[in-house]
Amino acid sequence: MNSPDTSSTPPSLDANALLRWRQRAPAHSPWLHEEVGRRMQERLQWIVKPPQSWIDWEPVRGGMAAHDLVQQRLPKSQSWLLHAQPAHTVLAKQRWHTSMLSRLGGAKAVQFQPPKHEVDMVWANMSLHLAADPPALIRQWAQALHAQGFVMFSCFGPDTLVELRRLHAKMGWPAPAQEFTDMHDLGDMLVAQGFAEPVMDMEHIRLQFPSAERAQQELRELGRNLHVGRFTGLRGRQWHAQWLQAVQSLAGERGQLEFNFEIIYGHAFKAPPKMKVSQETAISLKDMRAALHKSQA
Repeated sequence: MNSPDTSSTPPSLDANALLRWRQRAPAHSPWLHEEVGRRMQERLQWIVKPPQSWIDWEPVRGGMAAHDLVQQRLPKSQSWLLHAQPAHTVLAKQRWHTSMLSRLGGAKAVQFQPPKHEVDMVWANMSLHLAADPPALIRQWAQALHAQGFVMFSCFGPDTLVELRRLHAKMGWPAPAQEFTDMHDLGDMLVAQGFAEPVMDMEHIRLQFPSAERAQQELRELGRNLHVGRFTGLRGRQWHAQWLQAVQSLAGERGQLEFNFEIIYGHAFKAPPKMKVSQETAISLKDMRAALHKSQA
């Protein structure tokens, strides 16, 4: 894997820590990722022309059950499951070949190597906020799509874990997580990397936990604190007990802890190629067809 371009890295994200986390992340989909994927696939009903080919970007962490829901919604489509970690590709193969969809005869529609041609849709559930170079990742999505293809993605927004961030600030501790990018900035990135008129929206999902220990378990499944200003060394048992006590103090009257997760959804079509105009202009047949198709759409 190539080293990230630190000039494009989100300001509070430690790119090296992110690389270590991606190599060690649990090879399963967190519950919240699956729930976001379930909600996002419902939006496919508004697509006038269903995609016939699509790439699922990092589904082992992004949501394998969500992949099945998309596949059921698009039963005639061909899909590719792509992962940066070879071990995740192996697990994706194992899970697919033991799934109900596989037994029903859908296995031939799934591939695990990058497609040799451009596809109709890139599906990227809960991965963009863990990109060391978001513009580069968005550019990869654009390169995988044909001129009328589109991307659907989701990620965390800046109000994620706002309660925990306030607690850490009050206690004088470093931030509990890196900062997440605002949806308007993500929309600008999409346009800059070759997408047209992105549609962005967000929702808040509030999760309740019976204890600080259970909340910590869920947070560990979702990721790690990748903030460049986090504690530089390991905390001892005494500090851990203090942290649990402080978090537990946020509980409501019924003893339940409640944390907010801002979920950003994005949807954008790849922009048609721009044709340079001069006194003598050469236009490829591919670009002309794409431009004509766009004008007739």
